[in-house]
Amino acid sequence: MDSSITQLIFQTLSAFLNIYLVLLFVRILLSWFQSAEWAMSAMSFLSPITDPYLNIFRSIIPPLGGIDFSAILAILALQFLSSAIDSLYVSSMTGF
Repeated sequence: MDSSITQLIFQTLSAFLNIYLVLLFVRILLSWFQSAEWAMSAMSFLSPITDPYLNIFRSIIPPLGGIDFSAILAILALQFLSSAIDSLYVSSMTGF
């Protein structure tokens, strides 16, 4: 594969993961303000985007005492995936 195409794929994937990580953080922060109307309108936009991913981890770690710890695991998994993709990109560019 051409190196410019490979570079474009890795950069696009990395940018997508970073944007999705920001969306997850915003979604989690907004869940603390559930009584505010402005937060609920933003959550109604973000929930269909982030909940399918978060539900994977909610099935592994159910909420304990009303606190959803699955979001921490979801963020860690996303960061691990992002760093693995970055490592693959660096190794493909250097030939190692």
